[in-house]
Amino acid sequence: MASGSTGNWRRELKFRTALRFRKMRHWLVAKLAIGVMSVLRLLPPDSALNFADRVARRIGPLTGRHRLTLDNLRQAYPDKSEAEIEAIALDMWGNMARLGAEYIFLDKLFDLDPWSDKPGRIEVSKESIALFERIAADDRSHIIFTGHLGNFELLPVAAATFGMKVTALFRPPNNPYIAEYIQSMRSSNMGGLLPSLSGASFALASILDQGGNVGVLVDQKFISGLETTFFGRTCQTNPLLGMLARHYDCDVYPARCVRLPGNRFRLEIEEKLDLPRGPRGNVDVKATTQLVTDVVERWVREDPGQWMWFHKRWQLSGRRRTIRGRN
Repeated sequence: MASGSTGNWRRELKFRTALRFRKMRHWLVAKLAIGVMSVLRLLPPDSALNFADRVARRIGPLTGRHRLTLDNLRQAYPDKSEAEIEAIALDMWGNMARLGAEYIFLDKLFDLDPWSDKPGRIEVSKESIALFERIAADDRSHIIFTGHLGNFELLPVAAATFGMKVTALFRPPNNPYIAEYIQSMRSSNMGGLLPSLSGASFALASILDQGGNVGVLVDQKFISGLETTFFGRTCQTNPLLGMLARHYDCDVYPARCVRLPGNRFRLEIEEKLDLPRGPRGNVDVKATTQLVTDVVERWVREDPGQWMWFHKRWQLSGRRRTIRGRN
């Protein structure tokens, strides 16, 4: 009995020590990241962003995530040379560094004025402007989805510019201190933000119930998600978008941000998707989930250096999800 109690005590101590160590590591990493951002804030935006890009291209290849990045790229692009693969990986590190640094300059970077003839950092085509305005004027609910491309944070700001209120579902960083800092840096005109935690799907459903608009990122691994293919490889994808679209029969629009040279951006929203439906006319959730995954793949193929190749998109959890209910 005493031996068992001692074993439990040791396991408990080991667990508590691990938690404290992880918390300390998160704190140290956050302090370093926030310190770097504070220094960058002292520089003009263009100088700060270009500096962050150069540093990331040197540091990124030294991390373990770089090996995962190269492996993912080799499997996605078997015909590309090692030099081409490495170039995409370096572009990715530069893009990620710029994204992090841009949080502290969002108010200066976002200069979109759709009715001005003077070009700024943000460009939006006439077709996309018309779509933004059409959705904003419609009192029905809509779903807008995107991927982790360019600076995807600019999309809800653009939507607000055209009078469209969007509540965006996002996944907070694993580091709670960095997550808190990023949240504090977000512009107040970015619309509502909803962390992808337990109960998030019910919150989104409530917004759609009231005729609101929701934004969803659809390109991350989702444990127990539906099996889809991405670059020809099996992965698991969150079926939430398809399930909401089926339940509310609302329009679904793809939108993305493309990073341009000179710290400029192009924001695009595409025409609503023609969602696949089953024999009864209801939205086919599995086919819809694959459709939005295909859209993101198309975007990534156009600008592979602007996507996050270092995350475990193709890691399967072993638990497979099925959608019940008739189409």
